[in-house]
Amino acid sequence: MRTKIPETREEILLFLNQNPVCYMATLENGQPRVRGMFMYRADESGLIFHSGVHKKVAEQVQTGAPVEVCFGGVDLQVRVAGTAEILDDMELKKEIVATRLFIQPWIEKYGYDALLIFRVRDCRVSMWTLNDNFAPTVFREL
Repeated sequence: MRTKIPETREEILLFLNQNPVCYMATLENGQPRVRGMFMYRADESGLIFHSGVHKKVAEQVQTGAPVEVCFGGVDLQVRVAGTAEILDDMELKKEIVATRLFIQPWIEKYGYDALLIFRVRDCRVSMWTLNDNFAPTVFREL
């Protein structure tokens, strides 16, 4: 069964929100770094993520360097490229902690300052499917 290819902005955002497990590429000293991530949400302002301030990804996204995130699986991949922006939003931190129960013990121990929230903004999107495997990669505004 093939995954329906999202076409409109609304369909793309819906796909991203329904498939929040993804891989993010960042740069560290000019070298690419890729890791699995668990996106909090995607909306018109961009993609919202969280991490611990002690992690390398936190250091990497604070540079303002470009990032790329890949969602999907075998028959559809949605790649989103943009720029990471740190968000200083206590209400958003509280919302994330309230909905992501695995973070709560960590916050109880270290406090909210240990949690970094960031958005990938100025998003451009590219779709890949098995059917267009040999087509050139084209990014368009999300």
